[in-house]
This record gives sequence, structure tokens and C-alpha cells, in this order.
Amino acid sequence: MRRVHRTFLERFRYMAIYECRQCEREVLIPRRYTYHFGDACRCPKCGTFRVVKLKAPDKIDPVNGGFLGLLERLAGGSLYHCCFCRVQFFDRRPLDPNASRTAAHAGVSPAAETEPAADDDEDGETEEVHPEVARDEVTSPRDKASSGD
Repeated sequence: MRRVHRTFLERFRYMAIYECRQCEREVLIPRRYTYHFGDACRCPKCGTFRVVKLKAPDKIDPVNGGFLGLLERLAGGSLYHCCFCRVQFFDRRPLDPNASRTAAHAGVSPAAETEPAADDDEDGETEEVHPEVARDEVTSPRDKASSGD
């Protein structure tokens, strides 16, 4: 993978864009603030959906602060815990029904999350996907004419 130059607008949404040297497919790494948007609760640090709702704060693990965390708490968010990052946080959204919370406590890494590590193309080739990237963030090669290069 090689790093690709981001456009001005892509700098606000993605931390990095990588391109495969062989197949020219792109992998987009989102910024952490984008984890606060969506339908289901996500860890604000690693982005995993496999979090556990807490009844009371844990005295050992730290609470994730920041401006967006404060807004989540003021909006009536519940307290959640990510066992991968060992962080507590507030979120107003419900848990993802598709995320397996039994695997989260079994010590499975966030890389083996809901998306597989590789998928098959229509021609039978295997494509590696970064563990923090959702399937919809892997794109086909850029149209060089539209990016201004």
C-alpha cells in the first residue's frame, strides 16, 4: 500500500488514503469524529461496534472526554465500555444488534470485527481490507481527471 495525496475536502474527513500498488484500489481511513455519526453506538477511539453498556462507572478505566463526548452526555447518552481500548464513554445511540458482545469479552481483537479481513472479487482475487475501515470505504481506483491530477 502506498499513501495517496488527499484533496482539500478529503483532509477533513479522512486521516489517510492508501492505494494498492497492484490493483490500484483505495482504502480510506476515517477521522475519529466520524465515529460519533451513524445509527449504532461505536467506540470513539477504535471505532468498533462491539461495546458493552455499563450500569455504573468503572473506577479503573478512564472516561473518554472531549467536546463531542460532553455533547453525547448532555444529550442523555448512556455509559458504554470498549474492552479493546479499555475506555468508557457516553453515547446517545443504541447498541448495534449485529455486533457480537460475547466475542468482545472472549478476547477477540477489533480487527476481526463484523467485516471479514478479506473478500473475494468477482474474478476470484482476494482483497485485503484495513481492520478499522468499513466495507463501504474501500473504493475503486480514482478517476484521475476528476481529482485534478
